[in-house]
Amino acid sequence: MTTHKTPRALPARAGRREWTALGVLLLPLLLVSMDVSVLYFAVPFISRDLEPSSTQQLWIFDIYGFVLAGLLITMGSLGDRIGRRRLLLMGAAAFSLASLGAAYSHTAGQLITARAVQGIAGATLMPSTLALIRNMFHDEKQRRTALAIWTSATMSGIALGPVLSGLLLNHFWWGSVFLINVPFMAMLLALAPALVPEFRAPKPGRFDLTGSVLSLGAVLPAIYGIKEIAASGLDYARAAWIVIGVAVGIAFVMRQARGAAPMIDLKLFRSRGFTGSVAMNLVSMFAIVGFAIFTTQYLQSVLGMRPLTAALWSLVPMTGTMAAAPATRVLVERADRAYVAAGGFLVAGAGFAGLTELHAHSPIWFLLIAATIYAGGIVAVMSVGNELIMGAVPPERAGAAAAVVETATEFGGALGMAVLGSIGAAIYRSGLAASAPARTPRPALGAARDTLGGAVTAVGRLRGHIGTELLEAARTAFTHGLNYAALGAAIAMVLAAILSAVFFRGVRVESPAAPEEPRPEAREELVAR
Repeated sequence: MTTHKTPRALPARAGRREWTALGVLLLPLLLVSMDVSVLYFAVPFISRDLEPSSTQQLWIFDIYGFVLAGLLITMGSLGDRIGRRRLLLMGAAAFSLASLGAAYSHTAGQLITARAVQGIAGATLMPSTLALIRNMFHDEKQRRTALAIWTSATMSGIALGPVLSGLLLNHFWWGSVFLINVPFMAMLLALAPALVPEFRAPKPGRFDLTGSVLSLGAVLPAIYGIKEIAASGLDYARAAWIVIGVAVGIAFVMRQARGAAPMIDLKLFRSRGFTGSVAMNLVSMFAIVGFAIFTTQYLQSVLGMRPLTAALWSLVPMTGTMAAAPATRVLVERADRAYVAAGGFLVAGAGFAGLTELHAHSPIWFLLIAATIYAGGIVAVMSVGNELIMGAVPPERAGAAAAVVETATEFGGALGMAVLGSIGAAIYRSGLAASAPARTPRPALGAARDTLGGAVTAVGRLRGHIGTELLEAARTAFTHGLNYAALGAAIAMVLAAILSAVFFRGVRVESPAAPEEPRPEAREELVAR
C-alpha cells in the first residue's frame, strides 16, 4: 500500500495590490519620521512669532518624541485588538488635525499641545505600518524586500526632515512645516481603505488599561532622564528619573507575565531572532542618532555652511542606505543572517573608524564617504533585524511586537545622544580649556566652553586676532570630541558584530503554511463579521 504525503502549502505571494498598499503605508512612515527633525530650521521663526520661554522651546522640540515613545506599546496592543488599519486611519486623521493646530498656533502653549497630539497620533502610525507588512507579505522573500523598503524609508524620513523644512521656510511661514503633512495624510485616508487589508487578533482579550499606564510610566521618565543627561550632564535628579522608569518598567513586566491577555507576550523573548533583533535595532540607533549631532555641527559650525546647504549635503549618505537594502536582500539568500548582520556592523564600524581621522580642515568628501559607509552598514543590520522580528511573531501579535521594536529604537537614539554626546562634550571642553588664547575674556571663554555654537556666537563679539584664534581652537577641540565619539561608536559596532555572529548563527525565518495564514480578503471578511 502506497501512502502519499500531502505537500505543505506555500505561503500566498503578494500581488500588485499589496505592493501598491506598501507605497501607501510609506506615506505616514515618512511623515512621522520627518516630524522628529523638521523643526531644526523653524525654531528661530517660531521664537520670533510666539516668543516661547527657554523651557517652552525645549518642550516644543521634545514633547513629540516623548509622547510618541511612551505610547508605542499601548498603540501596538490596541491595533491588535481593534484592527490595525482602523487604528492607522484614526491616527492619520488625528495627525492631520494636530498638524493644522500646530501650523496655526498663536501661543507657545498651543504649539506644545498640538505637538503632543501629533505624538499620540504618531504612536498609532509607526507600529501599524510595520505590523501590516507582516500581514500583507507572507512569502519570506517578498517580506524581506518590503521590510528593507520600510527600513530605508524610516531612515530617509529623518534625513529629509531638515531639508524639507529649509525649502519650505525659504518660501512660506513656519507653519508650513506642519501643514505639508495634511495632503499626504488625506491621500492615506482616501487610499488605505481600498488597498490595505484589515487585521486584528481573533481572540485579543480585554485591553489592559493598567498595563498601558505602566508602560507610559516606564518609558517617559527613562527617556526624559537620558535626554536631560545628554543635554546637561549627570546629576542625582536626572539619574533618579531613569531609576523611576526602570522601577515602573519592572512592574510592567511583572504584570505582563501574570496577565491573562498581556499587551506583550513575554514568550516572544524566548526567540533568539526576536530578542537579538530588538537589541540590534537599539544598538544601531544608538550609533546613528547619537552621532548625528556631530555631523550636523561639523557641517555648520566647523565648515561654516548655511543650514540649508548643510542639510542638502547631509542627504549624500542616503546613497549608502539605498544601496544597502537591495544588497542585504541578496546576501541573506546566500549566507547565514548571523554573518550578514555581523558584516553590516563591521561596515558601519569601518565608517565610524574613518571619522576618527577627521580634522577641522578635512575636505567635505572625507566626512560624506565615511557617513555613507556607516549609514549603509546600519541599514543592512536593521533590515536583517526587522525581517527576523516579523518572521518570529505570529500575525496576531505583530502590532505589539512592532511597538517593542519602535520603543527600542527610541531608547537607542536617546542613549546614543547621552553617551556619545557626553564623550564629545567632555573632550571638547578639556581641549578648549587647554588651547584657548590666554587673553580671551572670561565671559567669552565661558560661553565657548558650553558648546561650539556658543563659541561661534562669542567670537562675533570679540575684536582682533583673539576671536579668530578662539574660533580655530573651538573647531579643533570639537573635531577631537567628534573623533572620540566616532571611536566609541566604532567599538560598539565591532562588539555588536561579534555578538551577532555568535547569537544569530542558525536562526531562520519561519514562513507559516498558507492555511495558517489566511489571505487578506479572508481576513477582511472575518473582521467585517
